[in-house]
This record gives sequence, structure tokens and C-alpha cells, in this order.
Amino acid sequence: MSSPPPAGPEYAPFFSAMGAASAMVFSALGAAYGTAKSGTGIAAMSVMRPELIMKSVVPVVMAGIVAIYGVVIAVLISQRMAWNMSLFAAFLHLGAGLSVGLSGLAAGFAIGIVGDAGVRGTAQQPKLFVGMILILIFAEVLGLYGLITGLVLAIKAPN
Repeated sequence: MSSPPPAGPEYAPFFSAMGAASAMVFSALGAAYGTAKSGTGIAAMSVMRPELIMKSVVPVVMAGIVAIYGVVIAVLISQRMAWNMSLFAAFLHLGAGLSVGLSGLAAGFAIGIVGDAGVRGTAQQPKLFVGMILILIFAEVLGLYGLITGLVLAIKAPN
């Protein structure tokens, strides 16, 4: 049977809190960029083809999901924070938060760029819609990979 981890220094929870904050901040930045960039494409497209507005909201919804990944890991980290936590656990939380946050930022950028070009292209050629959805799924899964990695890291941290 393994012994409990030693209590760390009193500044250890700071790194854990930074993990939770970075997960939320960076994934929200990615979601905001994806929403804004896709939204400008939707606005430009809706002038030519207003009947396609609801069909073109898919990139905005997918960008919003990236922020949910950040919320999930930030809540998980905050629930596992403790005053006497070890530096090992705190650094695992920091790594988990950065994993989710930075991959969410990258996914949000990809979703925004693809969503903008995709909805504009779909307005001119409706056959592009399926291709746009497939590329958006591949962009979204980047954030999901970060979430999976972050969950593994956060669960690995001792209480």
C-alpha cells in the first residue's frame, strides 16, 4: 500500500488555480474567436441567401462547445484543489488546464476560419455544406483531444 503524498508548500494551490483559469480563459478565447469569425461569414452570406442562415449556424454552435470543454476541466480541477496539496498534484492540474485551454484555443481558431469560408462558399455552392461539416468536425476534435488529455492528467493527481 502506498503512503499518502506529502503536503506541499502553501503556494502549491496557486498552480492548480492557474490550471483551472487557463482552461477556462484559453478555451473561451478560442470559442469567442470561432463564434466571431463564423458570425461575420454568416452575416455576409445572409445578404445573398437569407434562407440559409439557420443551416449556417453550425460553426457557431461547434465553437461554443469548445468553451464547455474548458468549463468541465476547470470545475474538475477546482473540486480537487486542497490547501495542503502536493506540488505534483498542482502541476498536474496546471498541465491539465493548459492542455484543454490551448487545444481549445487552436480548435476555436480552426472552427472560425473554416466556418467563415465554409458558409460563404455554401451560399454559392450548396454541395460544399457536407465538406464544411466534415472539416469542422476535424477541427472540433482537436479540442476533444485536449479534454481527454486534461481529464487523464487531472484524475491522476492525488487528492
